[in-house]
Amino acid sequence: MPQDTEQRPIVNISGEHVALGPARRDLVPAMQRWINDFATLRTIGAVLPGPTSLEAEERFHASVTAPNAPPFFIIYERATWRAIGTTAFHDVDHRNRTATFGILIGETDARGEGYGTEATRLMLDYAFTALGLHSVLLTVAEHNHAGRRAYAKAGFRECGRRRQCRLLAGRLYDDVYMDCLATEFISPVLARILTPDQPHSAGVP
Repeated sequence: MPQDTEQRPIVNISGEHVALGPARRDLVPAMQRWINDFATLRTIGAVLPGPTSLEAEERFHASVTAPNAPPFFIIYERATWRAIGTTAFHDVDHRNRTATFGILIGETDARGEGYGTEATRLMLDYAFTALGLHSVLLTVAEHNHAGRRAYAKAGFRECGRRRQCRLLAGRLYDDVYMDCLATEFISPVLARILTPDQPHSAGVP
């Protein structure tokens, strides 16, 4: 994608290497391609490997852009501004200040570059600094070692397990539960942005 500002996608939160922006209808075919990659779905326990039609992905897009839908973002690689995945919160409970986190790096060549870790950290920043949440939870397969390392680097820590509930290659693995609290997290971006205006002079109230 061209590098001039006019051609860049709209983004809400920018980190060093990735940025997060709103869902886009023109990215539905890319999202369909990502969700039809069985190797990608191997680490997403909530999704059974199977064909996903363009129509089904369009319905998914409609659900994440519906009024009052939970926060859903496209992940962009800042060096090229191409879309490389998605990330979202589920089960957002503002009364109890909790949410569940999910992420998908769809472009295979974007994995192992630290993009997932940074995107996860930006989402935690959004949860705690912008939404005022206190506890964010995720579930990751025991065999997903890369994902577990990335989540730990971003600020999550293991808080429990559901034993032998994930079948892969004839073996049952645990689901690992990881959480992060606002009191354990330092904002990398939004604390510098979401601040009150300061008076211009001592005489301004």
